[in-house]
Formats: sequence, structure tokens, C-alpha cells
Amino acid sequence: MKESIFAKLKRIRPGDIGHFFLFLLALLPAAIYKRKRKHLWLLCEYAMEAQDNAFALFSHIRAKHPEIDAVYAIHRRSPAYGKVAAIGPVVPFGSLRHWVYYLAAEVNISSQKGGKPNAAVCYLLEVVLGWLKNRRVFLQHGVIKDDLPYLYAPVTGFSMFCCAAQPEYEYVRDTFGYPEGVVKLLGLCRFDALLDAKADPSLVLILPTWRMWLERDCKTAEAFRNSEYCRGWQAFLNDPALDALLQKTGRHAVFCVHRNVGRFETCFSSQSERVAVKRWDEVSVPEMLKRAAVLVTDFSSVYMDFAFMKKPVVYYQFDRKSYREGHLPTGYFDYERDGFGPIADTVPEAVAALSRVIGNGCRMEPQYEERVDRFFPLRDGGSSERTTEAIKEMIKGR
Repeated sequence: MKESIFAKLKRIRPGDIGHFFLFLLALLPAAIYKRKRKHLWLLCEYAMEAQDNAFALFSHIRAKHPEIDAVYAIHRRSPAYGKVAAIGPVVPFGSLRHWVYYLAAEVNISSQKGGKPNAAVCYLLEVVLGWLKNRRVFLQHGVIKDDLPYLYAPVTGFSMFCCAAQPEYEYVRDTFGYPEGVVKLLGLCRFDALLDAKADPSLVLILPTWRMWLERDCKTAEAFRNSEYCRGWQAFLNDPALDALLQKTGRHAVFCVHRNVGRFETCFSSQSERVAVKRWDEVSVPEMLKRAAVLVTDFSSVYMDFAFMKKPVVYYQFDRKSYREGHLPTGYFDYERDGFGPIADTVPEAVAALSRVIGNGCRMEPQYEERVDRFFPLRDGGSSERTTEAIKEMIKGR
């Protein structure tokens, strides 16, 4: 975990330098603005997005706590900008005004570690140099299951770290190095909208996660096509048995390309008319999770959302060894012991597991339902309210 300041400074790219000057320009206006809006709560996700825990919390605050001075940061060119602006005040992500708000806010709240005007410059100011002592609440993007050193206390300095699952809470509390009381079991705000979800029995959602080494090793489309990752998913999407299963049962599948695939997204395709390949920005993943009857994934934490709704999951983990060696080390979650569905190492195994799930009416098996009940003690629709009250208490206590 130890790293020299020089090594950390190397992460700053030329494009980030302008934000350092924006920070300097914002210092005086922020000091003045802080007197005007003493209790400002600033929320955000990624610059272009409003579909995760921060947006869920912002929507809850605007509906249930109008007394809270809450503002959402989102890029002007985001397709979601109008949706957010219709709910409450917004500030353009990455702008000088965003910097003023960030420095003046009583608390900064995000579902992403990098949810700030500029992640690199803020990391330098908050963690490396320790100049900024602002309050920062981490809502999380998904339930943690692996060991994530980049979320350890020394490299984040979060004031509050929200968890949704009992074993997750215990693992983060005991492993990540946060002071007592920082890590809290509150539930994920976006989970509140999952309990009344209505599934489309014909929809199979296929949603894999990313692999860190692909960005380093795949400089061309040809290299990406030849990667174990692309070949593994292409084999599944184009498997004749999968096509036959979908045809026979009247189902259709949607494969969502991970956002990090970027310019290589056209490397994924399917010859089956029953399988649609969609870019990340073509679909609303939260809505797709609510609509789908069954999920096929590898290691993506979206299966936590799906299991929370007690809908069946199939794990297709063809590259388990390389994933652990090159992406994320094992945490507390063991798929054999704790998982919410069958595990497949090969395409035939994955299709067979999916066939059994469909044959069972797309119902989660009792053994997996029992695991869900043990794993998620807070399935009551109250996560956003608990989080709001926890932030209030945190502010009072300092």
C-alpha cells in the first residue's frame, strides 16, 4: 500500500493541470459562498450519469427532505441532464462552479470514488498532500465482494463508507482500515426501487464485468478479439445451443457491453436473431436489471442487485484463474459457498444451467433464497432514508 508521492504525482495527466488552476480560482469564491450556503450537500456519480446510488439518494432528498440544500453535479451534455434538472438544482460537472460547490459543500456525496470535479487533482489535494479536509460520503457503486485495496482508508479518506450486506459490512469494517463508526450498514439507495420491480419473463440479461489487464494489453481491435475475455463471451453469444434454447422457449437475450470496452465494442456480435448486443449508453442498466427474468454474468457485482430481488443468476466464469491473478484478489465472497446461482466454466455448462433456470420458471431455488435472506438483512425499502439520517448524524458529530 505504500507508494511514493512521486509515483502518485505521475498519475496526473496534462489534461488535469487545468483543473488545478480551476481549484485555485475557486478558493476565494468558495470561502465566500460557504457563508451563503452553510449546509450544502453536493451529490454526483460519473460525469455523464444519473442512474446509481447518488441519483437515488438525490431523488429521495428532493421528495422527502426539501429542507436539505442538495445539488447534483452532472455534465451538460449528459442525456440525463434534463431528467436531473427536473428534480432539483444541478451544477455542470467539472466546471469552475462545480469546484466552488465542491470546496464550499458541507458534505460531498458520491457513488464513485472519483466523484469530484477532477479525480486526479482532488486525490492530490485530499490524500497525497492532505490539504482538503472536507467531508466525503461514499455511497458505493455496488456491493463489495473482493479485496479492493484502492478503497482502503489511507487512499480515500472517506468520512462515511456505506454497505448493504452483512458480511460485506463486516469485511470492510475489519479489513479496509477505517476508524470506528465510518463504515455503516445502511443498504444501497438504489435498492429501494428494486422491491416492486416487475420482470419480463422473456428477457435474459447478459452482463459481464471488465478485466483490468485488457486496457494494458489490447491496443488494437485484433488484439481485443483474440483476448480470452472477448473469445469467451463471443463463444457464448454465438453458441447454437443458446440460440436453440431461446428459440424453443420464446426468450430473447440482451448482452450489455461494459463501459470500459469503449472503441472495441464492435468486436462483440451475435448471429442469433434472439440475442441483441447493446452498448452501455444504449440501455439503462438499472432498468434492465429490474426487467430481466434471469441474469448471466461472470464476476460483475450487478448480480447483487439481481439476487436482492430474488431472481435467478447464472455465473459463467471461463477465466476464473486469470481474473484472480490479473484483476481482483479474492475477498470474503466464495461463489461456491455464498453465490446465488450455479457456476459454469464452459459454454455448454452455462447454457445447460440457463436451461435449468428457464425450465424452473425463472424462479430462484430455495437454497439461494436462503442465502439472500442471510446476506441482505435490510430488504425494507428504507436505505435512502437511513443514509440521509446517517449523514445528518455524521455532520452533527463533527
